[in-house]
Amino acid sequence: MSSIQAENGRLRALLNSTALLRSKVQIAEVLSFSPDPLNKSIIIDKGLQSNVHIGQAVIDSDGLMGQVTEVYRTTSRVLLLIDSAHAVPVLVNRNGVRAIASGAGFSDRLHIRHVAASTDIRVGDELMSSGLGKRFPSGYPVALVTKVNRDEGMEFAEIIARPTASFDRLNHLLLISNLNFNLDTD
Repeated sequence: MSSIQAENGRLRALLNSTALLRSKVQIAEVLSFSPDPLNKSIIIDKGLQSNVHIGQAVIDSDGLMGQVTEVYRTTSRVLLLIDSAHAVPVLVNRNGVRAIASGAGFSDRLHIRHVAASTDIRVGDELMSSGLGKRFPSGYPVALVTKVNRDEGMEFAEIIARPTASFDRLNHLLLISNLNFNLDTD
């Protein structure tokens, strides 16, 4: 009974996270994780029969998860944001500074690369999806900045961020069906 109550709570939080999106969503269940430690991807229980398509954004109740990279009849593969081959355009919620968050291969770390050392990014800054490229919804949580290192001899700052999505507790997630993302600002 307690297991069912806990799952019910997680599903409610997942559905509540779509309040800002004006897009259709569908819940998907995680079937498996890639056994390759260098490949951060999962298989979900939705595919062509559920109108899943390549490039479709995937979120959980806390943040951006990744995107669909392969679609089969009843399942799909999702490349997670933490994979070293994945990157997403982000902006600093505090001041609108734009950057690119790249996977680092670890569930607790993203790299923010090629940001000038003089750029106003601080520890604690919230990084949101920018919506550039129309792949991901704008304004959805991506990460929190945990480290900023500005070495005098370096042109770029070393910036590390912790993803807001719960990569270590994946059971269910949401597929966002509409590529024309809008946020509800009412």
